Amino acid sequence: MSVQAQCPASALSSSVGRNFQNENSQPVLSLKGITLTFGGVTALSDVELAVAPGEIRAIIGPNGAGKSSLINLISGVYRPDCGTITIDGVAYSAMSADRVAKIGISRTYQNLGLFKGLTVLENVMAGRSSRTRSSFLEQVLGMPRARAEETDARSRAYSVIDKLHLSPFANRLVGTLPYGLQKRSELARALVADPRILLLDEPMAGMTASEKREMAGYVRAARDDFRTTIVLIEHDIGVVMGISDHIAVLDYGRKIADGTPTQIQRDQKVIDAYLGVGHEGEEESLEPLHHEH
Repeated sequence: MSVQAQCPASALSSSVGRNFQNENSQPVLSLKGITLTFGGVTALSDVELAVAPGEIRAIIGPNGAGKSSLINLISGVYRPDCGTITIDGVAYSAMSADRVAKIGISRTYQNLGLFKGLTVLENVMAGRSSRTRSSFLEQVLGMPRARAEETDARSRAYSVIDKLHLSPFANRLVGTLPYGLQKRSELARALVADPRILLLDEPMAGMTASEKREMAGYVRAARDDFRTTIVLIEHDIGVVMGISDHIAVLDYGRKIADGTPTQIQRDQKVIDAYLGVGHEGEEESLEPLHHEH
């Protein structure tokens, strides 16, 4: 039997649509009282999170902790049972694909979402689709607005490709490239939309140690060069400790810690979660990965 989520009063959406522009220290993204259930199984329970503009915020936790569910809520894949998502001071009870695009949220995926039969350039240009205003008919007929948008998309794509050192591969089919370059191409596609918030779902998954070091540098460059705010999920704790400004830790759908990398390394609840207390066989080191410069 399905169990209906019980929302605390603080999580009810009475603030939906309210603008908080005049309040001090406004985060670019905040979650309040977020609860998500699937058929009576609670994936997230009363989660709160505040992400400052321009920071790299990591979300970590053992398998099944609710990390991907949280990213999927922010990007409009799931709708929360309770709580609000606030972007730039405006609170929403749920996100949608149209709203996500309008607000300026881009994301990457655990499993590559690239078009393997297209070139790197074509894949990156596809990331501008949310900015397209011309109709399908205009594009088919090659009308002026459609041509102008294509020219703009191509120019922006080349610029991002250059910044991520993908220029030698721009005209290669992305499916023929090594895995690390494919992950970097996906990052380029997400960045070409000029996102205010960039969601990275395991950007280093499946990479070698050297590829992870390179990708960590590109994630930092994405924040610095594109002036975006980054929320990332990553299983490699060494990487997370080395590139994050702040880290939130989930365990069984609840947030158990939130702080700087140093604070998280010293938090006993986090140490217990990663050293197998209640998560047998998921032992991890909490030491940072040292990056090459």
